[in-house]
Amino acid sequence: MSKEIFIDSDIIIDLLAKRDGFYHYAARIFTLAHEKKVKAYTTALVLANVFYIVRKIRGSEEGKKQLKDLRLIIDILPVNDKIVDMTLNSDFGDLEDGIQYFTARENKIPAIITRNTKDYKVKDILVQTSEEYIKSLDMPQRNR
Repeated sequence: MSKEIFIDSDIIIDLLAKRDGFYHYAARIFTLAHEKKVKAYTTALVLANVFYIVRKIRGSEEGKKQLKDLRLIIDILPVNDKIVDMTLNSDFGDLEDGIQYFTARENKIPAIITRNTKDYKVKDILVQTSEEYIKSLDMPQRNR
């Protein structure tokens, strides 16, 4: 279990939109971040994408309020020229996924929490769904 995690847009949307079947695990992750048991990161790109979706569901004012509340428990990592260039020269078919992967890697974040794990064909960073991540916490840890 990683104590530092990069949170993908779909996990944040699961939380803010209270998506059936996904909300519970997303909420548990953000509770852990709020309790400072894990350190959660994302990018401004992710927040922009989240706002675009959430404002359609909840309206602009409520969407902004939700993101303000979220900012209290999640840190924003910068996306720079190097990350964009690595993404553009990579095998990632989805630009956002590539940017998230290279942002996490460049900042030595060992895990990405996402619902689209199939899009990450990487071996150097753990990629899990929110359910897999939470269930890994509930498993007895060896060599404690």
